[in-house]
Amino acid sequence: MGSALPLGDPAPVDGRLPAESRIDPDADFGVYLHVPFCRVRCGYCDFNTYTASELRGARQDEYADTLLREVDFARSVLAEAGPLRPASTVFFGGGTPTLLPSGDLGRMLQGVRDTFGIRPGAEITVEANPDTVTTTVAEELAASGVTRFSIGMQSAVPHVLAALDRTHNPANVATAVAAARAAGLDVSVDLIYGAPGESLEDWRLSVETAIALAPDHISAYALIIEDGTKLARQIRRGEVPAPDDDLQADMYELVDDLLAAAGYDWYEVSNWSMGPEHRSRHNLAYWQGTDWWGFGPGAHSHVAGLRFWNVKHPAAYAQRVTAGESPAAGRETPDAEARALENVLLRSRIREGLPISELLGEGRHAVAALIADGLIDGTAAVHGRIVLTRRGRLLADAVVRALTD
Repeated sequence: MGSALPLGDPAPVDGRLPAESRIDPDADFGVYLHVPFCRVRCGYCDFNTYTASELRGARQDEYADTLLREVDFARSVLAEAGPLRPASTVFFGGGTPTLLPSGDLGRMLQGVRDTFGIRPGAEITVEANPDTVTTTVAEELAASGVTRFSIGMQSAVPHVLAALDRTHNPANVATAVAAARAAGLDVSVDLIYGAPGESLEDWRLSVETAIALAPDHISAYALIIEDGTKLARQIRRGEVPAPDDDLQADMYELVDDLLAAAGYDWYEVSNWSMGPEHRSRHNLAYWQGTDWWGFGPGAHSHVAGLRFWNVKHPAAYAQRVTAGESPAAGRETPDAEARALENVLLRSRIREGLPISELLGEGRHAVAALIADGLIDGTAAVHGRIVLTRRGRLLADAVVRALTD
């Protein structure tokens, strides 16, 4: 039911931001709305999600009203700290947001609109399981203001989906994309590579199938084995093989080649879009370190340099917000060193990179060696920026270590 929450300081019941917090009224403000419900638990997933049998005292049909209480609570907290800012992006994630009725998602979005406002042209995304998307669902969500669907395809190969415990019908991916297109929505599809038993040719088929759907955006994530998941237990018992690093590297190079040939540009290590206008602005806000408030159980927020995270279980979350209390389980204000490390970790992943001037002295000394090793782009470095080469994207963690040691 999700990985453990981080350690941190206790969060006050009233949720008030520290006195020294200063909100920049001109900075973007993102809203994340977590919907923690799934029909089944995928074997690789450690997100904070719950099947019907795991809810224990929380009701799915009351969830929208519960979350809207936190939206109202956030308004009072933020109004004390500075001017309220309209949302520049809104992202419904999960879980499976489309397990809720479209009307519930629409009411949640309207609550954000009524409370904070939403900027003209804002990106409003809903994650969706292909089996839950119909023409009616797409039309109703578009009418409520949603602009973008992110569809969990993962693979086009049945035995790969089975290895991941994905239960959707692969044919429904095309149906979901068509429904979203007919409703005038932008479309992203998500893929995962490196599942047990997946070959390079299996992966090629999945990528080519995704490209044939002509989405605006494609994400491709390497399978990571998280402690506590079913898949981790299967690997530990020797029932399935662990991901092969060399094969995953080959898969990354293949997807990068195929997407480039189809006209997609990489803009973040695991993300490609059909032109800059189709990048995920919400996710870019995370990588660029702007402000956002995450609503829902287990959701994380970042406001004016403060990080805080909500209690995990929907029942505990509902109990707190119904009582008019902050649902935050803990919070922290990273120091300058931690922020510098995070800045390199996140901004080095995106195509624009980060200014060399923002590196500490030791990190600057590593730049020449990283260029020589083919990990960062030499031309970009001459112009004062750290930008990963493709080899650097494959070894991004090593680059970050070199730039921050």
